[in-house]
Amino acid sequence: MAEGGDHGGRVPPSRALDPIDRDILRILQTDGRASIRSVAERVHVSRANAYARINRLIHDGVIRGFSARVDHERAGQGASAYITLKIVQNSWRTVREQLEALPGAAHIALVSGDFDVLLLVHAPDNRTLRELVLTRLQAIPEVLSTRTLLVFEETDLHPMTPTLSTSGEEPV
Repeated sequence: MAEGGDHGGRVPPSRALDPIDRDILRILQTDGRASIRSVAERVHVSRANAYARINRLIHDGVIRGFSARVDHERAGQGASAYITLKIVQNSWRTVREQLEALPGAAHIALVSGDFDVLLLVHAPDNRTLRELVLTRLQAIPEVLSTRTLLVFEETDLHPMTPTLSTSGEEPV
């Protein structure tokens, strides 16, 4: 995945997105391969304006990259699981680095509640998944406990479901 908005650890100040920016985001989330010309036509701006807006969204870190949505089963990764982890307090950065290196790790989140980390993994089969949990995850010294939730079926939702902002403005 091509990453955008790398600022050496510095996060640029957030800029308000106008309706055209939000329309551009919707188009690119639906079809990350859309051409600048196509995007410009659909949001009724010039190609130069669309190009500048997309580059600004990348530079500002709003667009973090472009990727393909994969059917994991068809790609030979038929076993998926969400794994919850309890970790040693203040060990998040160390644990995150080790989780990022795991084969099949797709999503890592630091969360609140009964556990500390939520990890989504994809593996070729349950045997590989079991080995990942019992051998790799539980060998991380900062991991106190794990719980594995097998995914039986999953559905990708539309990339950007409209929601109301907290200020009661138009859907974003």
